[in-house]
Amino acid sequence: MYSLELSLRYSPFPLSIQKKELEDVKRIYEEIKNSMSENLETSNLIELKCDKVQDKLIAVRSQEIISVQIYEKSSVAGGSKRPGFSLNID
Repeated sequence: MYSLELSLRYSPFPLSIQKKELEDVKRIYEEIKNSMSENLETSNLIELKCDKVQDKLIAVRSQEIISVQIYEKSSVAGGSKRPGFSLNID
């Protein structure tokens, strides 16, 4: 299972959805990136659907998205990989 997480302007909490296939989440990631780079005067409404929670739908204006990331949810070691960037210092 792959998670796509959005950070929104003026919101302390991210929004996320889960997809079963990496290709699906990469396609959505590219669509969001393209919408974010378009002119701010023409904000697109992006609707996202979650594979894990069937009734979960998210709609957000592209100009409100400040970051997007993909990470893989693993069934090993506690259920998920830590999202974001981290340094592993041994």
